[in-house]
Amino acid sequence: MPRGSATTKVRRLPRMPKDSQPPTALQNVLWRLDRLERQVRTLSELVRDHAEDADRLVRIVAEDRDVLRRELLREHQAKLRVRKRERAAGSKVGLTS
Repeated sequence: MPRGSATTKVRRLPRMPKDSQPPTALQNVLWRLDRLERQVRTLSELVRDHAEDADRLVRIVAEDRDVLRRELLREHQAKLRVRKRERAAGSKVGLTS
């Protein structure tokens, strides 16, 4: 999945030249707000990626569990067939004696 989308545009404040006067309180607040918005955007992407990974893992585990369940069921059914044949063979032996 591509990072970011065409609809979200990054609005960055122009950087102040080093030889200019120190930023005013309003500029400082705007810079901090811009930085927080970028951090929230990055955190949102990380959370989304984590959720997708967790969903993928849940699907993989469920598929593996289903495969194991089917395999155990097949083994159980095979044992039942063997027992049924043994009972049938045992009852026939008892009739002929």
